[in-house]
Amino acid sequence: MGQRSPAEKTAMEDKRLVELEIRYTQQQELLQELSDVLYQQGRVIDALRAEMDGLKRKLEAEPGMVDARQQERPPHY
Repeated sequence: MGQRSPAEKTAMEDKRLVELEIRYTQQQELLQELSDVLYQQGRVIDALRAEMDGLKRKLEAEPGMVDARQQERPPHY
């Protein structure tokens, strides 16, 4: 097994450093993408909650609305 020259060692270290920097950059980009998706999903969840709350209020305000849990079985049962 031969020893590597200082120039070869430096070239290998430089290559390794560049590869690590590329990986780091890719991970940072992926992390930002995931953060953006999470933020958008949070906004969607907030909107759906607000819509659900509005529908609950509407249902509670309508005295003629029937609660599905209190419905009787249809006569064919």
